[in-house]
Amino acid sequence: MFTRKKSLWLFLLPPMIGLLLFYIVPFFGGIYYSLTDGSYKNAFVGLENYVNIWKNEMFLLGLKNTLELSLICAPAVWVLAFLIALLLNRLRPGGAFLRNSILLPYLMPASAMLLVWLLFFDYGGTLNRILHLLGMERVNWLEGAALRLPVILLFIWKNLGFAVVLFLSALQTVPEPLYEYARLEGAGFFRQAFSITLPMILPTAFLVILIEWISAFKIFREVYFIGGAYPDASVYTLQNYMNNMYNKLNYQNVTTAAYSFAVIVFALFALILFLQNRVQRNLK
Repeated sequence: MFTRKKSLWLFLLPPMIGLLLFYIVPFFGGIYYSLTDGSYKNAFVGLENYVNIWKNEMFLLGLKNTLELSLICAPAVWVLAFLIALLLNRLRPGGAFLRNSILLPYLMPASAMLLVWLLFFDYGGTLNRILHLLGMERVNWLEGAALRLPVILLFIWKNLGFAVVLFLSALQTVPEPLYEYARLEGAGFFRQAFSITLPMILPTAFLVILIEWISAFKIFREVYFIGGAYPDASVYTLQNYMNNMYNKLNYQNVTTAAYSFAVIVFALFALILFLQNRVQRNLK
C-alpha cells in the first residue's frame, strides 16, 4: 500500500524551483513589460500597447496567417492519421514495418528535413522535373504565394507519424467483437470507423487534435528557414512578426503580441475541451 512521504518534496523541489524561475516568473514579468512604454523610465501605459498592436497591419497579417495555417494543418493531420491508423491496425502483425517507418520523419532533425524539402521543391528539383515530364510548366514553389503548399506539406509529413502512433495505441483498446458484429450487420469500413472506432477512442481523438494544433502554432521554424524573416505575405506568421520586433529590441510589441495570441489560444483550447465534454456526455 502506498503511503505519503514528506521526503518526496526534496525530489520535487528542484524542478519546481526551475519551473518557477524560468516559466512562471517570466510569464508574469512579461505581462508587466506589455503594460509599459519601453523607455528608460519604463512608465506604465496600461492597455495602450494592446490598442496600438491591434491596429498594426503586420500583426494582424501574421495573426490571420497563423490561424489559417493551424486550421488547415491540424485537421489535415488528424484526418490522415486517423485513416492511416485504421488501415495499419488491420495489417497486424504484417504492418510492423510501416508502423515504425511512418514515425521516422518525426524523429529526423528539422534541419535535415528542411534540406530535403528544399531540394524536392526547388525550381530544378524533383517535383518540377516530374511536372516537366508530364508536359506542365515548372512552378517556383519557394517564392510567392506558392510557398504555402510546401510549408503545409512539410508540417503534415513531419507530424503525421506521431499522431498515427497515438491513434494506434488507442485502437488496441477497442474490442474486436464490435467490428465482427458490425460486419455481420453489413457495416462498411467508414461506417465502422465513425460509428464504432471514433466514439470508443474519443479522448485520444481530442488529445491528437490538441497536440497538432499546438504544433501548428509553432510552424514558424519551417517558414523562417524557407522564406526568411520577411517571407511572402501568404505565409508571414505571427512568430515572424514577434521575431522581427525582438531583433529591433521592441520588447513591448513582442510581449503584447505574445499575450494577445495566448488569450486566443486559451480560448480555442477551452472550446475544444468544452466540445469534448459535450460529446462525451451525449454518448453516455
